[in-house]
Amino acid sequence: MSFSGFDDIPEWGVPTPSTGDIVTNAIKKEKLIKEIVAAQEDLRAMLAKTKAVQADVDKLVSGNETLQMYIDNLTMQMAKRRGQ
Repeated sequence: MSFSGFDDIPEWGVPTPSTGDIVTNAIKKEKLIKEIVAAQEDLRAMLAKTKAVQADVDKLVSGNETLQMYIDNLTMQMAKRRGQ
């Protein structure tokens, strides 16, 4: 017994090429999204580390400026003492 039109419909669970492509594309997109999210997290971590290093550099620059002023003041004091 044959029903017209039903013989052309694929069996349940057997993906047609278009269904397989949709699933494959969805899996690829999901993988790509996960990679992008991981890369964003890595970038956030690097940015936080960069900010921390920049804060350390700023502290060191400030400390160096203070030391330079101290050295300059000592140098002027020593020059005044020798000039007297």
